[in-house]
Amino acid sequence: MEQQLSARGSAARRRILAAAAEEMVATGDVEVAAVARRAGVSVGLPYRYFGTRSGLLSAIISAFYDRLDEAVTNREFDADTWYDRERARVTAWVDHLYDDPLAPVVLGRLGGDADTAGIEMHRLHKAIERGARNIARGQRDGDLPADRDPELLVAAILGGVHTAVAVALTRTPRPDRARVAAELWAFIAGAAGAGNTSERTS
Repeated sequence: MEQQLSARGSAARRRILAAAAEEMVATGDVEVAAVARRAGVSVGLPYRYFGTRSGLLSAIISAFYDRLDEAVTNREFDADTWYDRERARVTAWVDHLYDDPLAPVVLGRLGGDADTAGIEMHRLHKAIERGARNIARGQRDGDLPADRDPELLVAAILGGVHTAVAVALTRTPRPDRARVAAELWAFIAGAAGAGNTSERTS
């Protein structure tokens, strides 16, 4: 949609989206009138660019996962073994979520409307697909035991780490991010059968 807009329209759309993200961080919700006030535009303009409140919320969530995909999910980490590649991915994942102010709100949401739930389910399936490929590669390389179903394993791991990091992000004060990453990695490596993590070194 944004590609079809004029430069001025694209700038207005980005300003509204940024204001909506700020409103969601501040209040945990998105009300179109409040977003319009924050963006300094008329109440009707968000509807022009996003159609509905649900459309605006969907755009916020899509942008959140786009950033996460670029920084972590779709990133290639340069290391020789599954263990080192995925340990680096977990550290990058925790760092990214700790630094994104929307993360506590998006990860802590309990349900939503059909549009946003559909977006989140699609992103989850893409993450499972990518993670299953990574597990299968580790199995082919001999880094992981071959007797585990990659897709089921990744689905279970993602459910656990998603919930754990959502809890960490909402605690006051937040636990140290390096400790969170280390504890999550110990869980993931153990679930994947990567061996005794205490015997691994950088």
